[in-house]
Amino acid sequence: FSTIFEYLHVATLLHDDLVDGAQLRRGKPAAHTLWSPETAVLTGDYLLAKALSIAACAEDTRIIAAIGNITENMAQGEIHQIQRKRDITLSESEYDEVIRRKTAVLFEGACRISALLAKASEQRIQALADYGYHLGMAFQMIDDLIDYTQDAAKTGKAPGADIREGKMTLPLIHGLRHASETEIQWITDLVEGGEISEADFQSLHALLEKWGSFDYTRRRAFSHVEKAKASLGCFEPSELRTLLETVADYCLKREG
Repeated sequence: FSTIFEYLHVATLLHDDLVDGAQLRRGKPAAHTLWSPETAVLTGDYLLAKALSIAACAEDTRIIAAIGNITENMAQGEIHQIQRKRDITLSESEYDEVIRRKTAVLFEGACRISALLAKASEQRIQALADYGYHLGMAFQMIDDLIDYTQDAAKTGKAPGADIREGKMTLPLIHGLRHASETEIQWITDLVEGGEISEADFQSLHALLEKWGSFDYTRRRAFSHVEKAKASLGCFEPSELRTLLETVADYCLKREG
């Protein structure tokens, strides 16, 4: 059943790269540039269908329902993000909802289904689902931070890809709350224009650093990591629990 989540994840990457016009994925040419947009879309569709097909073999209907819920939410998250592209009025709560649907539901679902397969108690099923949710939220926040703070050698893509694609992520949303009217207008012109020079990106980076937007994003991610680890409280101390806690902590340290 672990292949279900690999198929779901890869399917979303195939679709995302095409929608975003991304040329690279992990430092290598995106699928739609190697083959064709049609091939990338249909391959993603096939992987989604295959994931659902595998899930249908489960005896527990809760597993099938969970996979359906994940697929539905991830699509809705992407649609919402597309609809609000280049919209500087996107609020932090709306951002949270986008990344919940785009990312956290996948982590949550993987943990929930693992617990279902292990025939865990309802308490432990919910505990692991909560762990996955908070881990997914932290993961995406750090991912959005990395887009501003790491170089292509570590991430496999040029810094600033998100803002160039018109994606409003947490560092920028936070920064706009501290910007002057003149700065807001400058950022609006950058976001709406799409063509952002390296000099402009570095100027924006300096402003976000000054406003504490990067630290704020780290703090919010840290809060979710702490909640993820706290969710494991119903489990006795063990090597496996320590491993899950280590995975959560690593989320804050990743660089690409």
